[in-house]
Amino acid sequence: MATTDTLTAKPKPADTFQLPDTPRRESDEMTSFDSLHSLGNSHHIIRHLGNEKTTLVFTDKYISLNPALGPEDIRRNPDLAVALNADREAFLRRNGYIISEQGKAPDFALEIASRSTAHVDVGQKRVDYAVMGITEYWRFDETGEYYGATLAGDRLVEGRYEPIPIVELAEGVLEGYIEVLDLNIRWEHGHLGWYDPATGQHIPTFDSERERADGERERAAAAEARVLELEAEIRRLRES
Repeated sequence: MATTDTLTAKPKPADTFQLPDTPRRESDEMTSFDSLHSLGNSHHIIRHLGNEKTTLVFTDKYISLNPALGPEDIRRNPDLAVALNADREAFLRRNGYIISEQGKAPDFALEIASRSTAHVDVGQKRVDYAVMGITEYWRFDETGEYYGATLAGDRLVEGRYEPIPIVELAEGVLEGYIEVLDLNIRWEHGHLGWYDPATGQHIPTFDSERERADGERERAAAAEARVLELEAEIRRLRES
């Protein structure tokens, strides 16, 4: 198990150091695109979490324990990761997330099941994420074939992952609570989404934001029309 001393005893990487680009995904790994990006899920959570200067939401970038450790360094590239109170400039400069430099691990990691990577996701990757100190590690498998469960999550407790309860809200609807992000993650009839635990509603999406804007424009137009009607009525009364 890596300790704080292990992370800080080594010097920080030189200013010119950059993590390599992640390898090109296999064709069966494109399920992450379908579940996260084509539906706008990654964008929705970026907007919901707010401050883009200190909140990192990223994919296809390495998380590194400490490059100065050499062969003992651990590197993983989750399908989606979130780091709160992070240094965005350092992240961009390094082409990835270096825990020893950031001073903390990412708070959340999510993997989407694929045939070629599933055994790593539930095996060595789970071990590595615990060593890195990632607070919550979640997995989604639309069929349940590769992970053995459609939705699963672990929370780090004293250096070990403990399963997070998953609730079946209805047939075909599963939900778990992401404590570190104060969000519910829900699988509903083949779709993954983020829900506000306070309201039970999905966080703002492209469609809901457009509907809200359209509604505001309609209300403004109706209010303006009513003002014009009242002004016309006042003029009529004065003239009469």
